[in-house]
Amino acid sequence: MTEESLRVPNLGEAQFDSPLQIDRWIADNERVLIDGVIDRAGAPHSQLAFENAGPRRKIFFDPARTDAAVVTCGGLCPGLNNVIQSIVRMLLLQYGLRRVYGALYGYEGLIPNPDRPLLTLTPDSVADIHTRGGTMLGSSRGNQDPARMVDFLVKNEISILFTIGGDGTMRGAQAIFEEISRRNLKIAVVAVPKTIDNDICYVYRTFGFTTAVAEATRALSGAHAEAKGAYNGISLVKVMGRDSGFIASYAALASSEVNFCLIPEAPFRLHGAGGLLDRLHERLMAKHHAVALVAEGAGQEYATRPGEVDASGNVKNGDIGLFLKDAISAHFRKIGFPITLKYIDPSYLIRSAPAAPEDAVFCIMLAQNAVHAAMAGKTGCLVGFWNSYFTFTPLALVAGKRRKVEPDGYLWSMVRESTGQPDLS
Repeated sequence: MTEESLRVPNLGEAQFDSPLQIDRWIADNERVLIDGVIDRAGAPHSQLAFENAGPRRKIFFDPARTDAAVVTCGGLCPGLNNVIQSIVRMLLLQYGLRRVYGALYGYEGLIPNPDRPLLTLTPDSVADIHTRGGTMLGSSRGNQDPARMVDFLVKNEISILFTIGGDGTMRGAQAIFEEISRRNLKIAVVAVPKTIDNDICYVYRTFGFTTAVAEATRALSGAHAEAKGAYNGISLVKVMGRDSGFIASYAALASSEVNFCLIPEAPFRLHGAGGLLDRLHERLMAKHHAVALVAEGAGQEYATRPGEVDASGNVKNGDIGLFLKDAISAHFRKIGFPITLKYIDPSYLIRSAPAAPEDAVFCIMLAQNAVHAAMAGKTGCLVGFWNSYFTFTPLALVAGKRRKVEPDGYLWSMVRESTGQPDLS
């Protein structure tokens, strides 16, 4: 990583006075250090830093002559409607833009289709959407031709595009930005990172994650009651986490009722002495109940379907939850040890839930900073959250990468200590 790789692209000189009536402006030279730790022993301290997010005194676009569009892509996540609502309100009520559009069903909405016209968004049309889960704009997965999408933006006189989505969406936004740059167009592309898995690099927290952990913790409470309600009862709960186990890790800590937590980053053995089934047997012999929590991407060496990919090009995961359910049942049946097993998969209920209050506030802050970035002429960037500050981060730095739980790191050590989980590798 270099200073150059952290520089956010800009469409040009900002010449218009911002219409915002505020007292605190952010200067373009303000930075948020990536490394927030100081070594007082005198070791060199990295000065690499992200651009501090926030409103600029001068803006690039003339609001009265500017149209913007919003698109949501990928899977559902608590807070999507909150972000849409906040972007629309900020653009129209604070900056005074001419029009704001919503593109329907992800990037497909940026391809000409008479069945999917642009939706004109107004403060009234988004007035109560924050109370509902999902996205009022619909969503989709898969790639679209960047050239056709840029043609669509040009034809509809859209000067700002806000993309809300995860890794695949970031890659798509970067491709759109590169096509716009190749044509030397003055169109801004700003992303709001959305992933319930909290796995965007250089973004400490993504919206929806806090709600997901709260909902998963509630499911674990019920799972614990089910397990204790039967002699040798086992509750197996599956949560989201395709490549990163943050939801499982935080929910295990929050519930304090999980005995085994399985995540993609920490391989585990299923059979043999010291394997999961053996340790589960030991737990039942001692306590007569157990709760196991598994992230959907864990143990894929047992469950993956080779060669199958989804619309975004990701290898399709096998269903590790159902695999473990069958494997646990078969193992205890084989050794003649009666159990009562309950399998709980709240994944789709979690991701379609409305945002919890803390997430709702976080969504507003992300959305407003995305608008500040675009109006100032920032482009090819996302709004991040790092060291308790909101940041502007180049898309090129994060697209195609994932943040993961470190198996040797502090978070996983806390999970191991909280659950009492032995080494299953």
